[in-house]
Amino acid sequence: MLEKTRKLLRIRNSTIREMLAEALGTFILMVFGLSSVAQVVLGKGNSGHYLSINMAFGIGVTLGIYAAGGVSGAHLNAAITITQCVLGNISWTTLAAYITGQFLGSFMAAATVFALYYDAIYEYTNGNLTVSGPTATAMIFSTYPAPSVSLQGAFFTEFMATVMLILGVLVIHDEKNNAAIKGAQPMLSGMLVLGIGLGMGLNTGYAINPSRDLPPRIFTAIAGWGMAVFTDDHSWWWVPVAAPILGCLFGVFIYKLCIDFHNHPGHETEHEKEEAGMETSRL
Repeated sequence: MLEKTRKLLRIRNSTIREMLAEALGTFILMVFGLSSVAQVVLGKGNSGHYLSINMAFGIGVTLGIYAAGGVSGAHLNAAITITQCVLGNISWTTLAAYITGQFLGSFMAAATVFALYYDAIYEYTNGNLTVSGPTATAMIFSTYPAPSVSLQGAFFTEFMATVMLILGVLVIHDEKNNAAIKGAQPMLSGMLVLGIGLGMGLNTGYAINPSRDLPPRIFTAIAGWGMAVFTDDHSWWWVPVAAPILGCLFGVFIYKLCIDFHNHPGHETEHEKEEAGMETSRL
């Protein structure tokens, strides 16, 4: 009985530790990302441009993964966490802990950036916090579609951007294929997010992550922007939640179909590499 209690406590401590790691990693990611958007919007283009937002999110991803990777694997993305659970790689308890940590970190990052730029936001808006219009500021915290993009087009954009995200993540981390060395994986993941922003950010602002979009949206609803953050743009808010999850699942299916199902187990692959090296040395 005592041993079972100790085991249960170890599991609980491990789960809490992983939740806190996800919270910190997501917090770091989001502070870098959201503050860069705030600087571009509130600086009216004089303190950065779209490229600086892309770079800041890439840097945030890199540092967030370095911070949390050794403890939780640094998902920092509810779509990735849900996909891992569907695949049976993590338990439902771990799923709940990871998403709780991600949402907590993201919400606190939004609050931090709001506090950091509080004076600038109120000067820019004259105290009128809006989702749309010439002094709109809600887009600092969450994504909104471009005026010319339909809801269907926005959904497809988020879906495909997340497909590319998970394909890139799998390429970087797949030990049975041609994985990057561990020390370089966070930096390459940051470059992956940078690339997605550079190529697929026009339509929707590339949320590609429910944990990046929903908690700050909830924060803005509380902080003064009101329920318009959920109802504007044909109730767009559900798209950056649902599309990344579906895109992540589809991307994993594509990777398994094209690469993973045809791979040898990791130890066999390494053995073949060693044999190939021996043959080369004999020549």
